[in-house]
Amino acid sequence: MLIIPAIDLKNGSCVRLKQGRMDDATTYSDDPVATATRWVEAGSARLHVVDLDGAFAGRPENKEAVAAILGAHPTLPVQLGGGVRDLATIEAYLDLGLAWVIIGTQAVKEPRFVTEACTLFPGQIIVGVDAKDGWVATEGWAEASTVSATEVVKRFAGDGVSSVVYTDIGRDGMLSGVNIDATAGLARETGCPVIASGGLKGLDDIAALLEVESDGVIGAITGRAIYEGTLDLAQAIEMTERTR
Repeated sequence: MLIIPAIDLKNGSCVRLKQGRMDDATTYSDDPVATATRWVEAGSARLHVVDLDGAFAGRPENKEAVAAILGAHPTLPVQLGGGVRDLATIEAYLDLGLAWVIIGTQAVKEPRFVTEACTLFPGQIIVGVDAKDGWVATEGWAEASTVSATEVVKRFAGDGVSSVVYTDIGRDGMLSGVNIDATAGLARETGCPVIASGGLKGLDDIAALLEVESDGVIGAITGRAIYEGTLDLAQAIEMTERTR
């Protein structure tokens, strides 16, 4: 199982939001490259980058910071979401050096976009499913839909989606524990590899996730926990490696 540090970008700085609220952001660093290096030195094998401004604007807003991270760590696999609304944006990001691009809002609003992207960029498309009170949210979590996470993911069965990032918005940034049942259930019901996101606090969460790895939960994204020290990234990675 992969433990994936999150770098959420807002105005070029590394921040964490609580429950997706842009007006409730904590800034941890104004140097995204140094932050990325910190997690790489702790043993990270992948990074999760989010363009928060882009998610709300519907277009890339922190491309300079993303390029700087990729330039400093050219061999590190990086996945990115936020503001991905068209094929040109995907192509530009992949040309920049990203390993995967995450499609969130458009996966709900325009499912055919995901199908087309998977055809043009095989193995490099991740679907981001963000749930708010059980329903998928879009536009940087500002809008709630009437579609369930399972319903969204099943639309892409057979399209070649690399994986799904499933975020429980109510737990995101709250250090309240991962929604294990919903995450594992999504993996079982859809047959798609799922990366857990939202609420991860400590090693107990890692242990619980490892118990559902066989259901198709292939990784977990961690943000506030590693920034505030409730989870030691190196210890978490070591814990997952012992189970291999």
